[in-house]
Amino acid sequence: MKNFALFSLFVLCALWADAQEPASYVNPFIGTTNYGATYPGAVMPHGMVSVVPFNVTPHKGNEYSNTDSWCSNPYVYNNEWMTGFTHVNLSGVGCPDLGSIIVMPTTGELNVDVNEYGTTISDEKARPGYYSTKLNRYNILAEVTATMRSGISRFTFPEGKANILIDLGHGLTNESGAHIKRVSDNEIEGYKLMGTFCYSPQSVMPVYFVVRIKRDNMQSGYWKFQDKLPGARHNWSSTSDTYKLYKRYNKELSGEKIGTYFSFDATEGEQVEVQVGVSYVSIENARENLDAEQTNLSFEQIKKQAYVTWNDELKVIEVEGGTYDDKVKFYSALYHLLLHPNILQDVNGQYPAMESDAILSLDNQDRYTVFSLWDTYRTVHPLISLLYPEKQLDMVRTMVDMYKESGWLPKWEIYGREAHVMEGDPALIVIADTYRRGLTDFEVETAYEAMLKHANTVDNHFLRHDNDFYLENHYIPFLKDYDNSVSQALELYVADYNLALMASEMGDKTTYKKAMQRSLGYRNYFDKEFKLLRPVTEEGKFMEGFDPVQGENFEPVHGFHEGTSWQYSFAVPHDVKGLMRLMGGKNKFVQQLNKCFKDSLFDMSNEPDMGYPYLFNYSSGDEWRTQKQVHDCINRYYKNSPDGLPGNDDTGTLSAWLIYSMMGIYPVCPGDMNYTLSSPVFDKVTIHLNKEIYKKEKIIIEADRKSVNDIYIKGIEINGSPYNRYFISHKDLIELGHIKYKLGAAPKQ
Repeated sequence: MKNFALFSLFVLCALWADAQEPASYVNPFIGTTNYGATYPGAVMPHGMVSVVPFNVTPHKGNEYSNTDSWCSNPYVYNNEWMTGFTHVNLSGVGCPDLGSIIVMPTTGELNVDVNEYGTTISDEKARPGYYSTKLNRYNILAEVTATMRSGISRFTFPEGKANILIDLGHGLTNESGAHIKRVSDNEIEGYKLMGTFCYSPQSVMPVYFVVRIKRDNMQSGYWKFQDKLPGARHNWSSTSDTYKLYKRYNKELSGEKIGTYFSFDATEGEQVEVQVGVSYVSIENARENLDAEQTNLSFEQIKKQAYVTWNDELKVIEVEGGTYDDKVKFYSALYHLLLHPNILQDVNGQYPAMESDAILSLDNQDRYTVFSLWDTYRTVHPLISLLYPEKQLDMVRTMVDMYKESGWLPKWEIYGREAHVMEGDPALIVIADTYRRGLTDFEVETAYEAMLKHANTVDNHFLRHDNDFYLENHYIPFLKDYDNSVSQALELYVADYNLALMASEMGDKTTYKKAMQRSLGYRNYFDKEFKLLRPVTEEGKFMEGFDPVQGENFEPVHGFHEGTSWQYSFAVPHDVKGLMRLMGGKNKFVQQLNKCFKDSLFDMSNEPDMGYPYLFNYSSGDEWRTQKQVHDCINRYYKNSPDGLPGNDDTGTLSAWLIYSMMGIYPVCPGDMNYTLSSPVFDKVTIHLNKEIYKKEKIIIEADRKSVNDIYIKGIEINGSPYNRYFISHKDLIELGHIKYKLGAAPKQ
């Protein structure tokens, strides 16, 4: 009877889990350690504002900090000391920025020193659009939620003296300087300089804010850290080299380590709400955003609205079967996919123009920002094109508008500024891939004009600084130690391949021929001795002293960017068959590729090699290796835990890989409209399509298996008919719409 009762309970739990809404499976703590660089705070899909616990201030108990170690995220799960809630943040990036406009509640005597007023936290809870925790030192319950352009915090105080600090003096940004002004007894306004992302000195922008505290009868003032005065003047001043409180000065204040405080006597259990509106255009717009999105709404209403919005977005995919952890990993990945790019326009449609001081406006369209395109062209944008094509169209429209405003398409854009991060010319790839998926409702002629300018400009190129040699010789030479020559060229080959495809669509035969020829220039780097890619000098000779494993663990490396030759040598997705021939045929190709996994030369967190598990599908008879390696990667590198990502999520790139892989399809080469196939994790996946764009209602992917360990494909059916290929076109996937896998145990090897 006991066993029967336990079995019945298990069945009920399983049925309950299957009946849950998608948002209930999201674990926002996934990726908050192991350099995943995600955060558990409250945010809306593609939201401008995110309210996030900031716990990377240097302090005992904080293993990672914003000054003492490399830390690009505002929150690390295993850190112990937090100093407030930030309101502008980046998710899954590899360089620190934003993490500012910090609100911190305290109790007792006023203390504005960030090195002293922090606290440990406990009882953390997070779900889409909501986060809460207990501030142990102050016995305060802190809860936060968000709208698209504003955040709201609710602090429940114990009886006694209470304070709310608005700190503009620390965060993740590499920029300095802020301005603040008291508007009324419970409202302030101002701006904080942000930027220098990845230490690009001109990538600077202001973020404007309005902070409103929903309480009366408060004392308030400013603070500013005073530098140490020289010589004897230090001894004569009571505020030299410390924080100075401005209790009677009520005008405006500017500086670096500045802030404002509000103090009051709290009753037991008193709840005080703090509203923050944000804009990248003006203070007036920040206030308008706040009023438009929070007026007449309670904290609970905003919290519920955020959750419902997230749930509706996540419903685009339904999964059945698999374990509870499988569902958590899947929907958490879909959640992370939808954080970036995020909207930039205010409620009135205004936004800052690209690389300009101009303020422009638009109607009935979202203006997006944070285009980490070197990362996202591989998985994020093809997946958004499938799941949310209306968003992808607005993203491409944004990119074309950026060209019209600045003269160039973006590479790694952040809030209207180009950061020049990583390699290649990825905007060409995203535009061509989007167009070829049938999403053509953008200014195609202007986009193609921009693509041609990027490809053909030699002098004063904003993004490609070695384009003259590349256009003539079809490779980039090794010129100095630790350059990124091979990595840059490999990215340009994929860009040229996509330019060629776009030229074909546009009827431009001359460009098609030239770009396709350039895209095969990777052959210049192929070393038959190592069967790997190796840097080449201007004279066309291989670089001496080549070490194919140099570059592991981010060590400096000749010719490659943040990776080894092994992690780049198969990164020619547009010509896998050609690479196979260079290596001596499919057996040598498979042998070399298999060595990557067997000898731990593969890095799941590195974008250039993230498609490696799928390359076995190009060798007939070895497709089972793809199924094996894909499932091994899913289980080895992705978990339902804070360390559940293999590295920086890179604005959703690693999460998008997981979504594809758990569904059993993957776009090996953007621009190429073929998905390659593997075995899905779930028994059934239903993708609900945008019927206005794709004219179909859904795609169904099913798996018939006897055991959860059956991951090997024994047969494939498309719409009930046998299918003997491991590739399916985007068009057929949409129009035929039903893949069924017969799965079984491992094949004989």
